[in-house]
Amino acid sequence: MLDQIAKSISDPSLMISIVVAVAVFVTMFTALPALSGNPLKARMKSVALERDELRAKQRARLAAEADRRRKGLREEQSVGMRNIVDRLDLRRLLADEKTAAQLKVAGFRGQNPLTKFLFFRLVLPFIGLALGLVYIFVLGGLSEQSPLMKLFVCILLGYGGFYAPILYVRNRATKRQQSIQKAWPDALDLMLICVESGISVEAAFRRVADEIGIQSVDLAEELVLTNAELSFLQERKQAYDNLAARTGLEAVKSVTQALVQAERYGTPVAHALRVLSAESRDMRMNIAEKKAAALPPKLTVPMILFFLPVLFGVILGPAGIQISEQAIFSK
Repeated sequence: MLDQIAKSISDPSLMISIVVAVAVFVTMFTALPALSGNPLKARMKSVALERDELRAKQRARLAAEADRRRKGLREEQSVGMRNIVDRLDLRRLLADEKTAAQLKVAGFRGQNPLTKFLFFRLVLPFIGLALGLVYIFVLGGLSEQSPLMKLFVCILLGYGGFYAPILYVRNRATKRQQSIQKAWPDALDLMLICVESGISVEAAFRRVADEIGIQSVDLAEELVLTNAELSFLQERKQAYDNLAARTGLEAVKSVTQALVQAERYGTPVAHALRVLSAESRDMRMNIAEKKAAALPPKLTVPMILFFLPVLFGVILGPAGIQISEQAIFSK
């Protein structure tokens, strides 16, 4: 048996077969990366395809949003709300220029959002007061409190209903401003590239709106609207002023002023955009550094309440167990 195995191993044909198999394996192993192509090129192609897909989805989303807002501006206002607001003259009592400006910053344009805002400011106090009365005096809520306290809670609910639309609009405006401010430096960089390449300001606004929509839909919407105003308004300055008023940001206002001065006095737009882009990035970095510097004071109270008791328990726990065991053994 052993002789046959040794004879088969020493057979020249078997040795040649093993060498050929090893050579084929090494050849395939070394040639496989070349056959599979450049992995970087394939990865960049997949990334480009994914980017195009995301851009197409974002453009469809922007188009749907623009159609919805355009329909919202053209649709008839609710007759009941409008009649109530006009009959009680709520525009004179509860609305002013600051209210209209706040609604524009929040993304609500036209008379229909203003009518709804005034109507809800009229109706929500009565709804809050009615809910408070039903909960306290019908369902028996706050049964341990005095009647004066119950009445105070009901009035407080009505007062909260009166200010609920203001808080909603203010919160919406704050979130919208944060989204625009976060994407504004990148939009300025893209605008600078477009202007330096010879594209007009209108086409630059349109191009930047298509690109920046992935990062901020609100900013893309404002740029598209500004592009339309630049094409249809008689004075271009009015379009820039409207952009600054709708956003309510100092960074946007400074850029619009620079564009107005550039068109009035013939100064180069690219230089102004380059300087303002650097200032916007520095401002965004300062805000991030300010938030980072505010973290230690904010973490002090949670550390005292949650970390230190656990740390003391881990450190003093074994010592307490040993002392208790020694006390038991001494008894």
